[in-house]
Amino acid sequence: MCRHLAYLGPPRTLAELITEPPHSLYEQSWNPRLQTHGTVNADGFGIGWYPPGDDRGPVRYRRSIPIWNDPNLPGLLNVLRSGAVLAAVRAASPGTGREETAPAPYGTGRWLFSHNGTVEAWGTLPADTGEPLTASELLGLEARTDSALLWLMTNRRLTAGLTPADALADVVHRVRSVRPGARLSLLLTDGRTLAAVRHGESLWYHAAGGRLTVASEPPPDHTDWHEIPDRTLFTAPPLPTVPAVPSDSTAHQSTPDIKPL
Repeated sequence: MCRHLAYLGPPRTLAELITEPPHSLYEQSWNPRLQTHGTVNADGFGIGWYPPGDDRGPVRYRRSIPIWNDPNLPGLLNVLRSGAVLAAVRAASPGTGREETAPAPYGTGRWLFSHNGTVEAWGTLPADTGEPLTASELLGLEARTDSALLWLMTNRRLTAGLTPADALADVVHRVRSVRPGARLSLLLTDGRTLAAVRHGESLWYHAAGGRLTVASEPPPDHTDWHEIPDRTLFTAPPLPTVPAVPSDSTAHQSTPDIKPL
């Protein structure tokens, strides 16, 4: 389906997060180890990041080509830095679009959102769940994908005042009530907080040295990574207000909140 990751912590180059780590997201585009549906993620990629010291919100860079086919990407990743990143590589589900806007992350305002998985018959999901979406909202979807629809549903709840965790939980409950076989690995961040769902797809986290990473797959030597149980909601404490945290800091190392869904 897809592979994705989210990072919160002191600013790092995007290369340090996406292409340089062992079994990086970049490598997972052609060599995923834990992916159970599909063998490669060659239908596009997307990166969203929050520029340090800029409160205007995140920047997104998305392409419909395989991540390894973008000749401009290595240079960009080496110079861009951020303390909050959400990125994904995509394997398109049948019946979904392949346009440039189809890969995650989706976003509005300060929010970035990613979905790894699939929802069958997603086009009738609003009617089947009783979700009161308007024609304008449906026509305004960023792409013809189940992921874009899930983001629309999530964003409506955020706009209504729900917390990120409650917004994700409500969407998951509503979707699986009519699509029990849906696979829903979800990531949601505003650049300081992070909420995630594991529902049918692998998801792991690593928290140390003031850094938090949540990813579809851990590195080969993952003794300091933790698998997020299936059908759970994961929420992390907010980032500290300072832009950088010493490596021996205990900030952001409190145990994340993991609840069953």
